[in-house]
Amino acid sequence: MALTGKVALVTGASRGIGKGIAIRLARDGATVAVHYGSSATLAEDTVKEITKAGGRAFSVQGRLDRLAEIDKMFSSLDRLLVEHTGEARFDILVNNAGIDRFGAIEEITAEIFEELFDTNVKGTFFVTQRALSRMRNGGRIINLSSGLVRIAVPRHTIYTMGKGAIDQMTRVLAQHLGPRGITVNSVAPGAVQTDMTASWLLDEAAQAWVKGLTALGRIGEVRDIADIVAFVASDEAGWMTGNWVDASGGQSL
Repeated sequence: MALTGKVALVTGASRGIGKGIAIRLARDGATVAVHYGSSATLAEDTVKEITKAGGRAFSVQGRLDRLAEIDKMFSSLDRLLVEHTGEARFDILVNNAGIDRFGAIEEITAEIFEELFDTNVKGTFFVTQRALSRMRNGGRIINLSSGLVRIAVPRHTIYTMGKGAIDQMTRVLAQHLGPRGITVNSVAPGAVQTDMTASWLLDEAAQAWVKGLTALGRIGEVRDIADIVAFVASDEAGWMTGNWVDASGGQSL
């Protein structure tokens, strides 16, 4: 399998796109650290699904909006990596964890703004910072972006701002980490059927609207994103870095 012998950390992997990515990377041979913030039960379900299929995985907990919690998470991760792989090193980091908050600019409070940026931007930055000393040369950093960064949806203002910040970090880190052979890329889903989007994508009118915007004529599925991430994580993608990879099925072209 393409990722045999590799070790991956996937943040926010207890559900949704993160879970799909963790399962796919494990299927390709990687040992996967399934990160979760609060739902231990869902994270263990992801681990069980992987191990039942013959893969290797374990879970690790930590809130990503607090630096002390990030450091605590890495302390646990170091111990678990040694236990499961023999050393506290890994090859692939997928920064998937994040939250969404809806609202036009007039509706966003300082508390909402800080909550989103603390998790989505600060969390991604400092998880990556802490990961670098543990990553092997030739590794992969994959940041989950969003198709919203290239279109204007006013009720997603701060979410789009956060993803835009991550995209710029991706480009700078690609340059910075090139000498180590570590590639850094963003993968940007469009509308994907998950529990996070279920509240509005269950509506038939919303489904028809999304399909009409999408060149491939359907709503994205978790496996669509996981397949693209698995490619970016593979040796075959070793010559691509600093890229923003559209994973929307051609939404709003």
